[in-house]
Amino acid sequence: MARFHQMAGVAVAIGILALSAAMAGRVASQDGGEAAGAPAALLKAVSAFDPIADPKARSIAIFEEAGKVLQHPRCLNCHPANDRPLQTMRMIPHEPPVFRGPDNMGAPGMMCGTCHGPANVRVVGQSAGIQSIPGDPNWHLAPLTMAWVGKSLGAICAQLKDPARNGGKSLEAIVEHMAGDHLVGWGWHPGKGREPAPGTQQQFGDLAKAWLATGAHCPAG
Repeated sequence: MARFHQMAGVAVAIGILALSAAMAGRVASQDGGEAAGAPAALLKAVSAFDPIADPKARSIAIFEEAGKVLQHPRCLNCHPANDRPLQTMRMIPHEPPVFRGPDNMGAPGMMCGTCHGPANVRVVGQSAGIQSIPGDPNWHLAPLTMAWVGKSLGAICAQLKDPARNGGKSLEAIVEHMAGDHLVGWGWHPGKGREPAPGTQQQFGDLAKAWLATGAHCPAG
């Protein structure tokens, strides 16, 4: 009986993976454009802001540059304003329908890890459009307190600095998270058929550290 349940569980998982792969193809055709193979947009180096003499103005300018990543769909899709993750550059609701769940890792019976493994998996038979199911060892949504969709860059900045809304982290820990977290890094390695976040995680991390070093000031609004 135990073996039967184990095999049944495997069958369900395989079925869900097949559905996910089919939906990936459907999303690709609907989206028309998660630009397959699109190169990453560029980020300015920290040194580009050296001519700005005022530290506060330089800090804000640096954060605005980092904001090209924070407000890119690769990041926003995992920081939704509700319990439904988003996908593609158009930020459409996740297919198949899934929801946040109590630990931001999916609802019971449809956990994130059911389809999203420790690495991107190629979708066999997909010759165009989205060609992989994304994956990371820690695949999950950001907490609802860290929702970014629909917010201005200034509001996101204030949120990052507020321990009550950033997971109880110090600003130094937030910057380190941005610079070195493996799941954050997925944004630059999203799998074939997906546009990566601008620049590189190294550049993004350098901007975050420079923002902190200049006083971590936020844009208005």
